[in-house]
Amino acid sequence: MTLESVLVSRDWQEISVLECILGSLHIGVAVESDPERASAKLSKSKVDAVIIDRDLRGTESLAASLCSSQSNGDSVPLLLLSGSPGRHDLPATGATFFFEKPISVEQAVRTLSAARNMMLTGRLRYYRQTLAIPVSLTFGARTKWSVQLTNVSRGGIGVRTRRPIDISGPIKVRFSLPGMKGSVQAKGELAWTDDAGNAGIRFVEIPEHLGRNMQLWLEKQYFAH
Repeated sequence: MTLESVLVSRDWQEISVLECILGSLHIGVAVESDPERASAKLSKSKVDAVIIDRDLRGTESLAASLCSSQSNGDSVPLLLLSGSPGRHDLPATGATFFFEKPISVEQAVRTLSAARNMMLTGRLRYYRQTLAIPVSLTFGARTKWSVQLTNVSRGGIGVRTRRPIDISGPIKVRFSLPGMKGSVQAKGELAWTDDAGNAGIRFVEIPEHLGRNMQLWLEKQYFAH
């Protein structure tokens, strides 16, 4: 799966630089020269980022709408704004990143690399990788279950058990992901369960290095599909 962006601009120099850098970062880009067409496109399709040239007439309402959605906590694209050096209003708009024109390659690489990390984090926040591997669950000091893992995400795992989980309290989780060195060991809690033996376990504590390795593993699985 590829990260996607929309660039709203008529500035050929800006378009040329940003298209080149976005491509090198494996971010797809659709260029729209008309703000109204861009707005219509965004209402019908999901993208990860929108770059708006604020020197282009008619972009005020589009930028304001996206900023308002971000401040309300809605799931919206990452917003990046560009403008001439004389535009001192950009920082007050609420956008995440800014470009000052003319945009240099160095500035584009630095800003878009940081933006890509945020875009990827947003995608992976809700991504679940399905797989069937054994997982060990330990409740308290003595009770230990060997169950089937059905999916994994940054925030927890889904499991299938022979009988519904009716034990409360902290859960120690241990499993090994294909292609990842070492096992994942974390502390969790029961998020939900049903009568068929399916359950969700939310991570509440996981070592930093394991969390980072899981993030990299999930990224590989995500882009492989």
